[in-house]
Amino acid sequence: MDRVCVYCGSSPGKGATYVQAAQGLAQEIVNRGMGLVYGGASVGTMGVLADTVLAGGGMVYGVIPQSLVDKEVAHHGLTELKIVASMHERKALMAKYSDGFIALPGGLGTLEELFEALTWTQLGFHQKPCALLNIDGYYDPLIAFLDHSVNEGFVREEHRQMLLVDDSPAGLLEQMADYQSPVTEKWIEAGGI
Repeated sequence: MDRVCVYCGSSPGKGATYVQAAQGLAQEIVNRGMGLVYGGASVGTMGVLADTVLAGGGMVYGVIPQSLVDKEVAHHGLTELKIVASMHERKALMAKYSDGFIALPGGLGTLEELFEALTWTQLGFHQKPCALLNIDGYYDPLIAFLDHSVNEGFVREEHRQMLLVDDSPAGLLEQMADYQSPVTEKWIEAGGI
């Protein structure tokens, strides 16, 4: 992977744990010589992530809608900042620039972005790995819910297994480097073969 897209919060969350997680992931991205693609903001764990990659000499590509630039949350010190018209355009461009996707702990936007990327994998629109960095069990309830969805017949087991999970940045990036997207029925129906 040359570039990884990280979804995370415009808030730092409670306590120092989530800020430290963003710093740890950023350092691991730099150590591996990867570029960061993210939402282009200067606030919350988003800003911490970008600042840490930049401080380590890494490349950071941000994509942000004009409406958020107008609210003065854009990070203007990035390697490259693309300003787009809408959130839909933002997500599509972030996906285009990225070789894989990670969700740090975050809120509704983080979840929405991750699940869109994961759904695109399920449907065969791309074969890029999608992953959760599960800091201090933050995503444990979500993981349990996804397992419940499998048990109730709404999510196939092979689709559930497409979402990688680890509590360490190094472990997660290793899983992503080794990831082989399974060929599923939906992938074939989407014209993937």
